[in-house]
Amino acid sequence: MPGLVSVKTPPEAPPLRITVPEEPPRTPVPPETIRSEPRTNSPATRRPPSPSPSTSRAKPSPDRGSAKKKSPPEKSLINESSLDNPDLGPFLLKLARDTIASGEGPSKALDYALRASKSFEKCAVEGEPSLDLAMSLHVVAAIYCSLGKFEEAVPVLERAIRVPEVSRGADHALAVFSGYMQLGDTHSMLGQLDRSIECYKEGLKIQMETLGDNDPRVAETCRYLAEAHVQAMQFDEAENLCKKTLEIHRVHSPPASLEEAADRRLMALICEAKGDYESALEHLVLASMAMIANGQENEVAAIDVSIGNIYSSLTRFDEAVFSYQKALTVFKSSKGDNHPSVASVFVRLADLYYKTGKLRESRSYCENALRIYAKPVPGTTAEEIASGMTEISAIYELFNEPEEALKLLQKAMKLLEDKPGQQSTIAGIEARMGVMLYMVGRYEDSRSSFESAVSKLRASGERKSAFFGVVLNQMGLACVQLFKIDEAAELFEEAREILEQECGPCHQDTLGVYSNLAATYDAMGRIEDAIEILEYVLKLREEKLGTANPDFDDEKKRLAELLKEAGRSRNKKAKSLENLIDPNSKRTKKETSKKWSAFGFRS
Repeated sequence: MPGLVSVKTPPEAPPLRITVPEEPPRTPVPPETIRSEPRTNSPATRRPPSPSPSTSRAKPSPDRGSAKKKSPPEKSLINESSLDNPDLGPFLLKLARDTIASGEGPSKALDYALRASKSFEKCAVEGEPSLDLAMSLHVVAAIYCSLGKFEEAVPVLERAIRVPEVSRGADHALAVFSGYMQLGDTHSMLGQLDRSIECYKEGLKIQMETLGDNDPRVAETCRYLAEAHVQAMQFDEAENLCKKTLEIHRVHSPPASLEEAADRRLMALICEAKGDYESALEHLVLASMAMIANGQENEVAAIDVSIGNIYSSLTRFDEAVFSYQKALTVFKSSKGDNHPSVASVFVRLADLYYKTGKLRESRSYCENALRIYAKPVPGTTAEEIASGMTEISAIYELFNEPEEALKLLQKAMKLLEDKPGQQSTIAGIEARMGVMLYMVGRYEDSRSSFESAVSKLRASGERKSAFFGVVLNQMGLACVQLFKIDEAAELFEEAREILEQECGPCHQDTLGVYSNLAATYDAMGRIEDAIEILEYVLKLREEKLGTANPDFDDEKKRLAELLKEAGRSRNKKAKSLENLIDPNSKRTKKETSKKWSAFGFRS
């Protein structure tokens, strides 16, 4: 029975090279190595979670150089009428393989692969699904991806999935499984995380039906899917899949195996993201022990960085410094003083020293990291540099230097703008830039930056995440400063719906949106709607959250004033927005010494 696994490319690999087999695959494809750094897409100013443990979600960069080189049109070497020759399909696939191997570029190989698929289609027996056709379509899609034409690869893969019939045996199941995984990867490169995850789920379902629930190859796909959920910030789903992966590897792998170490590092990342730092620390310690037992010195150092992150979150700063310094010593000795791994530890130390009030040391480590990113060593990826600059920008924001933070974010976004599969990351950076621009009073630019981020997040399938709700709230605040009150109301309403679903009504983010929406309704003259929201918020605080929170008295006072106003005249003219916006704002139409008569907006 064939092994149903997907072909993965590690981030250190050279540009994608297509290898075309002469026969359909009949043997298992071995899983690839473990990655050490994930893609992150949250613009939160806090330090992002620790590195994820697998390379399985790394995607190849398209060979854009070859895409730009347009060869002169050549006369077809093979007559289209001869495509019904059953020997022609394998021959054309061999030509495609040889063309790629010779370095002539994928464009000519694409022509051969397309004609091969036509030949297999013509030669197929009516009513019989052709695995050769499915395989050739996979190759066509892979070449499209190598050219950066991901949109064109999608319908090819969708067709390839429809060709085989799972009920006809393991070979057909392998073809369908591989098609779903390749289609998921392609959607991921397009930034369509929701569609990507659905494809991975379908592939996993077919794999489990064919191999059983506890096959080691199922564990690899579970971890692959778990990483996709982490990328989409769907941590509960990721945790369930990671637990299943650990259970399978406990049965099939020896104690302290590399597979178990990878699972535990991913589980630590999930626990950290959910705020369960003690559990994250436990998983990381066990993963470190496994790596030590297997002689993986650099991986141990990477885990030490993650352990330092957890200690920092737990305010155990001395232990965090010790972990970081251990990792720094290993990275410097094994990779050199100017390697991005060294810079990443500098950034962690800068963040830690800021937390402990050692601002001079913090700034010094930021500058050291920036010097490394300014002159990257060969092999450093744009994603590594952009990630580091984004983290340093958060520290400069803490230094109250928003302009410097903005410059770093702009540099990071420029590095990623031509990279496929980075739409969510770019959206996160744009959202961060929106916050920075808002802070310096550039509200129009802030709104534009948020608008671009929202557009990308909608396209990538994150329109139901808590992060998306927070971004909508921030964009609404920018609209308020621009006196676009109707647009602000729509954004706050959508944010409320998302945050109620994802975080619950008692979460601070949700309560902040309630307050903003009530202020907006008041400004629009919808006094009754504003009163209804505030009464609901006060009831939540009294029954579930307690009244000790200082916001309680403020909201109670706001409600009393609104009730008084409503009782005096239901049709009273709405309050001026200038009384609802922060009086310290640089964008208010006129200076006023009035205190807010009702309530203001919360970020």
